[in-house]
Amino acid sequence: MIIDCISDLHGYTPKLQGGDLLLVAGDVTNGDRAEDFKAFIKWLEVQPYAKKVFIAGNHDNFLYEDFLKDENTLQYASNISYLCDSGTEFDGLKIWGSPWTKNFVGQNPLCKAFGLGLEIQLEEKFDFVPSDIDILITHSPPNGIFDAIRTDNVGSTSLRTKVQKLPKLQLHVFGHIHEGYGHQETNGIQFVNASFVNEYYDPIHQPIQIVIKDNG
Repeated sequence: MIIDCISDLHGYTPKLQGGDLLLVAGDVTNGDRAEDFKAFIKWLEVQPYAKKVFIAGNHDNFLYEDFLKDENTLQYASNISYLCDSGTEFDGLKIWGSPWTKNFVGQNPLCKAFGLGLEIQLEEKFDFVPSDIDILITHSPPNGIFDAIRTDNVGSTSLRTKVQKLPKLQLHVFGHIHEGYGHQETNGIQFVNASFVNEYYDPIHQPIQIVIKDNG
C-alpha cells in the first residue's frame, strides 16, 4: 500500500502525486476563518487517493471551535475522514487520530487549539488510543523522535510511552515541530514527521511516502 504523509500545511495546497492513502497530521490552515478551512477541504477533495484522513493541529482553531460545540457539524466526501480521538479503517488497516499537543511558555495565544497545559492531561487523551491499531496520526511528536527545537526535545513523553505499548503499530505520522521533518524505522515502527513547512514557514519539504503491508 502506498501512503503519502504530510503535515503543517499552514494554508499551502501542494499538488500531490497520488496513491492509496493520504494522511494529513494537522495545522491544515494558516488562519481561523471558515473560508480557510473550506479551501483546505476543496484541495483535499481533488487529491488522487482512494482514502484521505486528516486531523487538526494547534493552529486549527476553526476545528477546535467545532469540537467544543460537541456537534458533528462538519461533513466531508465519503473517502475523507476527519479524526479527533477517533478511528477509521482502510483496506484492513485500523487508523487512529489525535490532535492534542502540550502548550509551552511563550506560545502564541492564538495557536493553542487542542493544547493542554500538563503532560498528565496528554496522557489521558492518548489513553483513548486502542491497542490494536496499525496507523497512528498525532499532531504532537513522541518525545525524542523528530521533536528537537535546537537542543531541546519537546515531544510528549506520554505519547512515546503509549506508542511503545501498541503491538500492531506499523506507522506513526505527526508534525508540529517543523524543524523535525524526517523519517526513520525503529523496532518495526516507521516514524514520520511530515511537516511541509520549515521553522520559517517556508514550504520546502516534500510529502514522505511510505509503503506498508495491508491486513486484507
